[in-house]
Amino acid sequence: MDANDKDKDKKQILLRLSASLWQELASWAQDDFRSINGQIEFLLTECVRKRKKNIGDD
Repeated sequence: MDANDKDKDKKQILLRLSASLWQELASWAQDDFRSINGQIEFLLTECVRKRKKNIGDD
C-alpha cells in the first residue's frame, strides 16, 4: 500500500472546537510546520499509540 492508497482510506469527520482550542491548535500546528488538520491527526495518532502501549503494560 503506497501513500496514495493510504489517503484514499482516510475518513472525513465533522469536528466542532471552541475558538480558544482552535487557536491553540493553530499556533501549535504552525510551530510544528503542520496544518491544523495534520496536527489533530498527529495528536490523535500519538494518543492511540500511547494507549496501546499502556494497555500492553497491564
